[in-house]
Amino acid sequence: MTVPLALAGVQKSFAGKAVLKDLDLRVEAGEIFGVVGPSGAGKTTVLRVLDLLEAPDGGQVLFEDRALVPDSREALAQRRRMCLIAQNPAVFRASVFDNVAYGLRLRGVPPELVRGRVFSALEFVGLLDRADEVAARLSGGEQQRVAFARATVLRPDVLLLDEFTSNLDPANVRLLESATRRYRLESGCTVVIVTHNLFQAKRLADRVGLLLDGKFLEVAPTHGFFENPSRPETQAFLSGEMAY
Repeated sequence: MTVPLALAGVQKSFAGKAVLKDLDLRVEAGEIFGVVGPSGAGKTTVLRVLDLLEAPDGGQVLFEDRALVPDSREALAQRRRMCLIAQNPAVFRASVFDNVAYGLRLRGVPPELVRGRVFSALEFVGLLDRADEVAARLSGGEQQRVAFARATVLRPDVLLLDEFTSNLDPANVRLLESATRRYRLESGCTVVIVTHNLFQAKRLADRVGLLLDGKFLEVAPTHGFFENPSRPETQAFLSGEMAY
């Protein structure tokens, strides 16, 4: 299922400091939307608000064009249709198989179905031959691939990626980017990716938004965003000329 997401006039502060300021965003159903911007601009906060992990101080979060009330039963139901993959994944001191199976077991998926779904998810990220190994003993890149499999095995309609390939070697970056494209193609899911890697945003995203001073300064199709930005601030950010 394809799912549109939106933030309308969202405000969020931490310790009295405004991080998001009347922020508006619409992510179209089935697209990959890239969020770029300087450190401290609030990119991760955007993902956490979308994932309903952080309640906005003002404004609305819309899922399939319906405003959600934080902590409501409906909000919980929608959260179960989303998965967020963080920059530094936590893995359990258990096998790779059990790490990926964990969410399915919590949701009461019959054991006879768990095995096939987990093996399929591990094949997706090239870890099928590591299923019986202890996940905590894998490399950082392999653990991130376990995290990706653990998320996608739940078949989320929305995938939120927070610097999910940061500090990984090129081979793991390539594998995870390929898995993201393939999952979107096969499932039609909506993806929001936060990244400092501008080349990754160019490779993956259909549209890109520059987050600056608590708002999206420019949102445009990827080619136009990088090749012909409409705002001088965007050009300065892309060229590395803007000092923050």
